[in-house]
Amino acid sequence: MILPIFLMFSFLLSSSSCNALDFCVADLKTPRGLAGYSCKKLELVTVDDFVFSGLHAGNTSNLIKAAVTPAFTAQFPGVNGLGISIARLDLAVGGVLPMHTHPDSSEIIVVIQGIIDAGFVSSANKVYFKTLKTGDIMVFPQGLLHFQINAGTTPALAYVSFSSPSPGVQILDFALFGNDLPSNIIEETTFLDDAQVKKLKGVLGGTG
Repeated sequence: MILPIFLMFSFLLSSSSCNALDFCVADLKTPRGLAGYSCKKLELVTVDDFVFSGLHAGNTSNLIKAAVTPAFTAQFPGVNGLGISIARLDLAVGGVLPMHTHPDSSEIIVVIQGIIDAGFVSSANKVYFKTLKTGDIMVFPQGLLHFQINAGTTPALAYVSFSSPSPGVQILDFALFGNDLPSNIIEETTFLDDAQVKKLKGVLGGTG
């Protein structure tokens, strides 16, 4: 009889502690730690912390002809600690989001307009690839390399949901060619020749 009473008490105690804090609106004036931002004082929280009006069309006049407009913790403090966030993806004709990964989040994309080729590569190097049309949804598991390409003749629009308020991102092309990693190291690890590496570094702003 004692054990069931103890278990019930433990459950009630844990439930009470979990519900003690309904939310943790980010205090962007404090440093961001591994667990996110500190909570804003409750008396300073307003409804505007839970509303974001900035998912407007992004500027696709760039190298990749793409724009991601995020509503992560840094832009939308109300999602801090909730395990969710969203972004808008604009792809001009010929636009592409190169191979990239989100180390802290899985991702779901829903196509609103246009046609998007999308896919990811598993840790076993198996490719999962699909041409998505308006209304289609695709999921990308956390940490796996994935991409999106405008496969149509008109601009494409999609909304992307993440399982983290700050999903993080690393774009493979920029990780290899957009920094000062010496060219000879890249050549040895990618099997590209010197001319190819220098060309890509020149395009992506790398040195070395």
